[in-house]
Amino acid sequence: MRLQKATQFAILAVLALARDPSRQLSAAEIAETYGISANHLAKVLRDLGRAGLVEAVRGARGGYRFAGNAKRTSLYDVIELFGDSVEGEADIGGPAAGTDIGRALGLVLSEIDEIAVATLKSISLATMIKSLDWESATSSR
Repeated sequence: MRLQKATQFAILAVLALARDPSRQLSAAEIAETYGISANHLAKVLRDLGRAGLVEAVRGARGGYRFAGNAKRTSLYDVIELFGDSVEGEADIGGPAAGTDIGRALGLVLSEIDEIAVATLKSISLATMIKSLDWESATSSR
């Protein structure tokens, strides 16, 4: 599975903000943390705002804060906002598609896509954050 940069930036930003919903972060802070373009991230944050996942806080100390429901928002929900398709990308094309091996391989790849979608739909932002916090706690021991 290959995600567009905007989708990757969205997942990073929404997880960073959802990790502590009371805290606000600027696009520049998030961009610096993950080594990404602040300009591109600002566009992504506007899209996340339109979707109701983040809200902009105006003023000198402005930024963004998480506004969604981390328990009800899945990774797939964020991916879907940016038009990435996890399904159907691994189709076998050309003359190979008409062969028995091509069809069999196509079925396997289709099943993998279905599993990927089901997995992404089952992982909420809250679950991701919980696993990040657990990983941090166990690695600091």
